[in-house]
Amino acid sequence: MKRTTLSERALILAPRGRDAAIAAVILGEAGVETHICTSLPALIEELNAGAGFALFTEEALINADLRPFVDWLADQQEWSDMPIILLTNRGGGLERNPAATRHLETLGNVTFLERPFHPTTLVSLARSALRGRRRQYEARTRLVELRESEARYATLFDTMDEGFCVIRFVDGPHGPLSDYVHVQANSAYARHAGIENVVGQRVREMVPEEAASWVERYRGVLMTGEPIRFEQELVATGRHLELSAFRVEPEGSDEVAVFFQDVTQRKRAEIALRDLNETLERRIDAAVAERQAAAEQLHEAQKLETIGQLTGGVAHDVNNLLTPITGALDLLSRRYADQDPRMGRLIDGALQSAERARLLVSRLLGFARRQVLETKATDVCALVDGVQDLVTSSIGPAIKLQIECPDTLPAAMADPNQLELAILNLCVNARDAMPDGGTLTISASCVSSDDSNADGLKAGRYISLAVRDTGTGMDANTLARAVEPFYSTKEVGKGTGLGLSMVHGLAGQLGGAFTLESEVGRGTQARFYLPVADELAPQSVQHSGGDVPDTRPLRILLVDDEELVRAGTAEMLRELGHSVRDVSGGTQALSELSAGLEIDLVVTDYMMPGMNGAMLAKRVAAQDPDMPVLVITGYAGGDLNIGLPQLTKPFRQPELAQALHRVIHPQAA
Repeated sequence: MKRTTLSERALILAPRGRDAAIAAVILGEAGVETHICTSLPALIEELNAGAGFALFTEEALINADLRPFVDWLADQQEWSDMPIILLTNRGGGLERNPAATRHLETLGNVTFLERPFHPTTLVSLARSALRGRRRQYEARTRLVELRESEARYATLFDTMDEGFCVIRFVDGPHGPLSDYVHVQANSAYARHAGIENVVGQRVREMVPEEAASWVERYRGVLMTGEPIRFEQELVATGRHLELSAFRVEPEGSDEVAVFFQDVTQRKRAEIALRDLNETLERRIDAAVAERQAAAEQLHEAQKLETIGQLTGGVAHDVNNLLTPITGALDLLSRRYADQDPRMGRLIDGALQSAERARLLVSRLLGFARRQVLETKATDVCALVDGVQDLVTSSIGPAIKLQIECPDTLPAAMADPNQLELAILNLCVNARDAMPDGGTLTISASCVSSDDSNADGLKAGRYISLAVRDTGTGMDANTLARAVEPFYSTKEVGKGTGLGLSMVHGLAGQLGGAFTLESEVGRGTQARFYLPVADELAPQSVQHSGGDVPDTRPLRILLVDDEELVRAGTAEMLRELGHSVRDVSGGTQALSELSAGLEIDLVVTDYMMPGMNGAMLAKRVAAQDPDMPVLVITGYAGGDLNIGLPQLTKPFRQPELAQALHRVIHPQAA
């Protein structure tokens, strides 16, 4: 229903005689636009189009159904009160015209005019009605402006980043205006102040211990009318706030408006800088005394940083060097260890050293987040149980080991080998933190995370694996730097500062997170988050790492540009009963095949000059699509996504034999 037209028309309803025409002429001569209506429904329709006032004759209302008109009057907008002039046959006074009472109640804003009347009287009443109607239109304009202003205010109020509130001073237990209540607060209030649902709360109830200082500041604004800008700590939540306050006008108001924002991080930085400046002289003295040591540590850190930057290429070269060493030691062990126990012990020690070298390369790659992860569904409880003996022997008898792992724990997506290293690393750190003994607890549980998780986890389910000790703990400064590369609190020679960095990097690669919690004198807890797997962990099969699968003698073409690696690998293959033709590159290998060399398998290195292993495999497949190819790689800096079976350097003879078996019998893999 349209009610907003700003019109000054006079609508006339006078169904008898010439009353309508006469009234229209009189009003028209006075400059009032008129419109004659033939019925009450027609008048209501014209009212919807807009009118300044309506002119009725009393007989137009006799026997008429007034309910639609009454409903229209009741449904007017809040600014509207339609003026009505009613022409009566008797005076409008209630004592002379009892019917006027009913008309007054029905029509509302009605003026009575007794017939016969002088034209000047009608014109005067009409102009008075129009003046009243114009004031209504002005009220409508102000109301629209007010609502638009309120809408803009509400939008600003709800969307502004700063916290905002309006407080009203009230009398309190300490005298007049000794307390205030929050009458308005936006959604940012809780985010900045750390207190929710403050509307309706008194400050002395919210923060009784510090309310006096807040009341004093804001009461000064209320009394003087002078705005202020200040910083103050909200002790109840431990937040530093930057605030602006001004009195809500007009003068005499008992309300104050407050804008504020959380500047805790900035304040802490300022405090830290101030503390740093206050102790600068003492720290300079200490720095001078330690300059030589710092220079040596810097030199070592620069070397380690270089290693971190070059880990991919270094890993390839180191693994190439380790491969013939490991292979030769493995062959010597198999041939002579049983014959000469002393020789066996020496060879076993050398193999252990080679294995430690391989683990060192893996740890460096773990710090650089460049190792190849073989993620799969992993039974974390079974893995923890598997390393329990190794952890027990590593931490010594003075430390009690506790395992808390429920049987119902789902599988996690992880690289079992890297996860074992991470657990052992954390346990060794815990051991070093408990020189006088204590309790080491390894626990696992299933947790959920939403998008707002403070640990940086994406929404989902995770396995939480925690290693907790009762040792010396760390202060806040040490804890803040604990996972920094090369940072260590251990003595020179007892730590590289890569351990926690490796664990932190591994957690990120696996799509989880790593957190540390510690308190001086109360121990440390390292927590590892791993995504829950969508499938069950495969049942572990117990077998000896030295088992050599039974594979028929094969004719093998071995390709490797490193002579020592090629010679060592060829010797391991021959020891396994295979015949080997070894060449130094892909071009020579293709020439041998083109010359008619009959083979069952190609074993090739990946990183070779001119033609890498993947390119060679493609050329071999073009000549013989059924020829199996095994790629050996010492480059641990990336996953070789080449669609071919792979074996990572360095390897021992059983691992080589198992890789050959998988290539020849893929259905058994």
